Amino acid sequence: MRVIGLTGGIAAGKSTVSEILSKLGAEIIDADKIGHQIYLPNTEAWKDIIAAFGEDILLPDKTVNRPKLGSIVFNDKAALKKLNQIVHPRMYKKFEEEIEIRRKKNKNKGVVVLDAAILIEADWLPLVDQVWVVAADQDTVIDRLCLRNGFTKEHARSRISSQLSDEERRGYADVVIENNGTMAEIEQRVYEAWERICL
Repeated sequence: MRVIGLTGGIAAGKSTVSEILSKLGAEIIDADKIGHQIYLPNTEAWKDIIAAFGEDILLPDKTVNRPKLGSIVFNDKAALKKLNQIVHPRMYKKFEEEIEIRRKKNKNKGVVVLDAAILIEADWLPLVDQVWVVAADQDTVIDRLCLRNGFTKEHARSRISSQLSDEERRGYADVVIENNGTMAEIEQRVYEAWERICL
């Protein structure tokens, strides 16, 4: 069984590539969904988050107010580091478990994709056999963020600059999927990369 780590910056098209890979037969492990499980009330991570950031970050139903927590850590590197130290190792362990479940179920055959925007930053690379990076030109990403998300160009540039650059991501990549064109073009690039790993 091969494990692909799929990553890319905001609005690069990572979710689109993930959907194409799913249609081709890959099993997808969605880091965002697992992240939400990690934050659920009364989990170990939830208790540690409350201990670190206080009960003010809870909603009335005791779930973590993710936007409020995000606003705290987005502008405070020490707070972000503290949150990551709580969450990232637990996510790593959960990914390991999910990969092992699929390894047993599929008798060690097939392809599993770990779809994770912060695959590199969180040091989840030991979990994967290959790194696929979805990349797009900055102007294309800005246009997408303004059109789809209603961002201003300044807000879009701020979000892009807060992330690892595509250039840095490419340094870890076994495969780079360029996504500046049409849906047909990105599908073709994913099919070609898929065929190479399935030979």
